[in-house]
Amino acid sequence: MIRAFFPAAICAAVTLLGACTDFPALDRTITPELSNADYPALVPLEPVLAAAQSNGVEPVQANAAIDRRVAALKARAARLRGSVLSGAERQRLKNGLR
Repeated sequence: MIRAFFPAAICAAVTLLGACTDFPALDRTITPELSNADYPALVPLEPVLAAAQSNGVEPVQANAAIDRRVAALKARAARLRGSVLSGAERQRLKNGLR
């Protein structure tokens, strides 16, 4: 019975503590210049889309560049997975650094 009551009591306590929180005053945070400003002008969407699509990036070239970068990073990761110690250093550590 107590096990079922304890989580409910914790939830109620957290909820009641949250209700006591002071919230920042958000009234009158907008300046009069901003509240009196005109709405932004609406522009047609087609020129915006055309400008976004004509930014000079070719998808095929971009994919090739990304593929080259991925291959280079995979090769670098493979090199980093190798042993840092040479055979002689590994043997010396195995023998106890005499």
